[in-house]
Amino acid sequence: MPLKFGREVVTEVVCCRVRMKVVDEQGNRAEGWGETPLIAQWGWASERLSYAERLATMQKFCLQLARAWAEFDEMGHALEVGHAFLSQVLPPLLSQLNAERTDSEPMPYLAALICNSPFDLALHDAYGNLVGLPTYATYRPPFLRFDLSAYLERDEEADFRGKFPADFLLADPPKKLLAWHLVGAKDPLAEEDLTGEEPDDGYPVLLRDWILRDGLKCLKVKLTGTDFDWDYARFVRVGQIASAHDVMWLTADFNCTVTDPQYVLAFLDRLLREHPHLWQRLLYIEQPFPSDLEAHPIDVRAIAARKPLFMDESAHDWRFVRLGRELGWTGVALKTCKTQTGALLMQAWAKAHGMLLMVQDLTNPMLALISHVLLAAYADTLMGVEVNAMQFYPEASLPEAEVHPLLYRRVDGCVDLSSVRGSGFGYRLSEMRRLLPEPALTVGEL
Repeated sequence: MPLKFGREVVTEVVCCRVRMKVVDEQGNRAEGWGETPLIAQWGWASERLSYAERLATMQKFCLQLARAWAEFDEMGHALEVGHAFLSQVLPPLLSQLNAERTDSEPMPYLAALICNSPFDLALHDAYGNLVGLPTYATYRPPFLRFDLSAYLERDEEADFRGKFPADFLLADPPKKLLAWHLVGAKDPLAEEDLTGEEPDDGYPVLLRDWILRDGLKCLKVKLTGTDFDWDYARFVRVGQIASAHDVMWLTADFNCTVTDPQYVLAFLDRLLREHPHLWQRLLYIEQPFPSDLEAHPIDVRAIAARKPLFMDESAHDWRFVRLGRELGWTGVALKTCKTQTGALLMQAWAKAHGMLLMVQDLTNPMLALISHVLLAAYADTLMGVEVNAMQFYPEASLPEAEVHPLLYRRVDGCVDLSSVRGSGFGYRLSEMRRLLPEPALTVGEL
């Protein structure tokens, strides 16, 4: 099925997979892998440029990043090196790219983060492999030279001196997480929605059949943010199907399309008035408003007083999370596609300031799913993790699923991380029968 969210529809995906080789001061060597789908429709929403134009620019930027990473002369833990790259290299590289695009729409920083994320993930995986430990075991001394005060500013509520990412992560994360299923705006809900053009590929089409097959307990509903009657009716229909099949939780995602808080307030108040049982199942609201908080500093406290309100596209880094909190946002949706380094720093800042956490999907397939679900397990989310690659292109991940069958298929409403083990991100790459294409670019050694 195609995936519709906001104003865009996704029917194909190009993934960027990176292998990074590293060497330490003693000459010990290791390699790591990272992967991210380049979903331009999410990271670069545009009414002027076609998907093909945006994707081509993101792919070009990935190749530029490969050269920049190979030339980056920095030593230290992956978090230290990743932060230095984010601070010193990524912004000017993006500015240079956009300066060359004077007759076209500039690529946003969010898209640049997506392009950089597989490199950053590969670096974190490589560091764990270099020291022979799971990467998450290294987010503490003696591996880290600097505490979080080197990256995060102290304030009246939080002092990061003597604190490390491990202090804000679970020491013993769960092996099973509740899985959120994505109900796209084009997904048929019942028989009357079928057009006859749906795929006949052996996978469910109707929402009811997905719920029954996977034992789903959590549904994320994509809404338009521009058609109130459609949004309200759609959410109620999904909620009624959920109620009939013992689904526990719902969330509504407007994908940055709302401009007036009254739209969401009217939605919530009507839902409470007419369907209080669905109001109770609505766990939180995700990113109704434009992603640029500086250009759209909307006061959202009235919404957050009714339901938890989570930043997603607007949470580029911890400084934007701080700005969002000042405007009334109460939660942060972390994503590995904004880099592992950035996610760890946002997670620590948000948790230190009492904000709620979720880990949301970018329809992550293949290796991208493993680092994504690991972040959710360690971050201590409000409720599980969103995983939807198994809905939209399940067979893209068949080689990985042979090694991690319960991670790439939801069973009893959960995904299971028990098979992820070993150093780095625990991919177990040597056991996967994945045939990769020729590298788009091979450059020197970091």
